[in-house]
Amino acid sequence: MATNENLPPNVIKQLARELKSLDETPPEGIKVGVNDDDFSTIYADIEGPAGTPYENGVFRMKLILSRDFPHSPPKGYFLTKIFHPNIATNGEICVNTLKRDWTPSLGLRHVLIVVRCLLIEPFPESALNEQAGKMLLENYEEYARHARLYTGIHALKPKPKFKAGSISGSTAALNVDQTSSVCSLDPKNALSVVVGPTPLAPSLNTMKGVSGQDHPTTGPNLSPTVEIGVSSGSGVALAPMVTQKKECGLVKAQPDKKKIDARKKSLKRL
Repeated sequence: MATNENLPPNVIKQLARELKSLDETPPEGIKVGVNDDDFSTIYADIEGPAGTPYENGVFRMKLILSRDFPHSPPKGYFLTKIFHPNIATNGEICVNTLKRDWTPSLGLRHVLIVVRCLLIEPFPESALNEQAGKMLLENYEEYARHARLYTGIHALKPKPKFKAGSISGSTAALNVDQTSSVCSLDPKNALSVVVGPTPLAPSLNTMKGVSGQDHPTTGPNLSPTVEIGVSSGSGVALAPMVTQKKECGLVKAQPDKKKIDARKKSLKRL
């Protein structure tokens, strides 16, 4: 079993930096996975590029690093079966970047991008899969049909992607619905008015509803009335409740009695 002991400490530090960068800013269509105890094997999931026979498929591959990496190139293998001229039936990848064009300055990001580009533009002249290479040169439609067939059978399915803001947008919509519920009142926005009955006469409480009609309620001894209104900030449009006190009966009768007494006194003088 390979471990980090197979790689020099300076190489492990370099790989740790590269893998962190790949995790924070992954290349388009590439997701990297690694075992922290074994940096000598790097796994990656590559999405089939749009407009190719590999579209709508995800292909898993691995890079195996030797002890003298980065002075020697890594070896690349596809773990997912794929019909491609430059990928052998055992999964071995044939690309110049991993062979004669390799330099120690090239990093893992460059290698993974080159491998994905290989799915866009194969090189049938240096084919490891001779059947795929010949088919690509002689009959592209037949080659594409075979590649799509392999993709549909063997490739992993891509995970659904959500548009940015879709979840927060749904949450915002739910919040609007919740605030429009009459049952959920914010105590901070509630207005309480307490009106007590007058000791001189019965009180008349008139509540005007949304329809604009009056609903009077009378009684000799009414208990204190508490009315709650909700401010417009809670998103609920409620008609204000107005409590009016009307004094009647004895309160209005007192001025009339005084006038009658004054008239009686005037008549007695006459």
